[in-house]
Amino acid sequence: MTPKRILIANRGEIAVRVIRACREMGHTPLAIYSTADRLSAHVARADMAHCVGDGPSIHSYLVIEHVIKAAEAMKADAIHPGYGFLSENANFARAVEDAGIVFIGPTADVITKMGDKVMARKTMAKVGLPLVPGTPEGLTDENEGLKFAREIGFPIMIKAVAGGGGRGMRLVQNEGEFRNLFQRAFSEASKAFGDGRLYLERYVSSPHHIEVQLIADKHGNVCHLFERECSVQRRHQKVIEESPSPYLTTDTREKLCKAAVSAARDIGYVNVGTIEFLVDEKQNFYFMEMNTRLQVEHPVTEWVTGIDLVKEQIRVAFGEKLSFRQEDIRSKGHAIEFRICAEDPEKFLPQAGRLRTAQFAGGLGVRVDTHVYRGYDIPVFYDSMIAKLSVWGRDRQEAIHRGRMALRETTLTGVKTNVPLHIQLLENEKFVAGNYTTKLIGESFHYQPAVPNENETKLNIMAVAVSAYHRDYKGASDVDSTSLWGDQGRREGLRD
Repeated sequence: MTPKRILIANRGEIAVRVIRACREMGHTPLAIYSTADRLSAHVARADMAHCVGDGPSIHSYLVIEHVIKAAEAMKADAIHPGYGFLSENANFARAVEDAGIVFIGPTADVITKMGDKVMARKTMAKVGLPLVPGTPEGLTDENEGLKFAREIGFPIMIKAVAGGGGRGMRLVQNEGEFRNLFQRAFSEASKAFGDGRLYLERYVSSPHHIEVQLIADKHGNVCHLFERECSVQRRHQKVIEESPSPYLTTDTREKLCKAAVSAARDIGYVNVGTIEFLVDEKQNFYFMEMNTRLQVEHPVTEWVTGIDLVKEQIRVAFGEKLSFRQEDIRSKGHAIEFRICAEDPEKFLPQAGRLRTAQFAGGLGVRVDTHVYRGYDIPVFYDSMIAKLSVWGRDRQEAIHRGRMALRETTLTGVKTNVPLHIQLLENEKFVAGNYTTKLIGESFHYQPAVPNENETKLNIMAVAVSAYHRDYKGASDVDSTSLWGDQGRREGLRD
């Protein structure tokens, strides 16, 4: 393939990830950014960058016209949408195509089919995938919704037709709380996706959330890259993902992957995608949704298969065949990913502010995807995830052990993060045994805030006192309050 100019229509760690793949392939990476992201790492690492608007995503990353103009200004040959933002927006994919630019993803028609969750259910029912009972159409009226809810039976799940990631999703236990939760879900979906339509599904108690990674080219080749277990969730948002699933039997795994490949082939899917399933205690599985994009948790699949999904995406988008066949793909070892978020792990509240320290683990079997650095100001406008730490081991036990070490070697100060939450999860008996469901957090696991260490508190007080002394009496202009030694220590190579 001749070198191409590829615009990454996203931000943060996924933009950095795609930029790296572009460079390795000899392509020219281009970036966009909002005014709040001017100093983000993805901007510095791209060859060119174009501002697309103010901080809030509705004024920048979500404005299709701004992104297309940026691509045209930088003479982009292709656009990679990353995940989130416009990645599953059919209007965006169509606008990219109309501008004569290659969209690194499926066609707009397929995104329309699968991006609309109600239409996706209908499509998958036609190709034979089992569905959880639910509403046939999207709903905006709570009274109409209540009629369907009574027919389906409580408890039920309310979900956003146009989105995912836990937004616009509510569990309704009984009729008395339906109206309030429907209204809240409608409002949240409207703000997050610009589309408030909702649909209802019967609630499957304590399921496993399993997804199958797919990739297909324009020559009729469709392959699966096995599955990921995504059942460690908090408020319907994934926290930890791993591959292979410790729950699935070999027989269920084969049936799941075969069904996913068959469905993707039947709908004419091209590029990377993921079909998500709910699996019950009897290993019965039900179609949940399809993500027509790269997933946040793609590193665990790359670990166990050795296949670079982003590079394959780019090759497929430009008409090349997959570089492998199904029989070539093997799953080796075990991988686990931890989503590192700037949030209060006790209250689950996002945090914003300056990172005083940003030190990540390294070594054999450890991977960090991030866009943050020491001194980085975390904006208030975007998702709270600031990094992904993933590990690989020869087996699940080694991966868990390596994950514990890597998390303990990760130091992030200045804002609260969920690193302590991950450490505690890796000590949970059910997680370690692989015997967990989506109910793990909240039923079998409860985060325990750390008890302040008296000696550590004294050291922090001393550090602040020394910093203040240097600032006020020594004229130091840039003393780091998290370091006892400030600039002198940095110049002499001492660890912060």
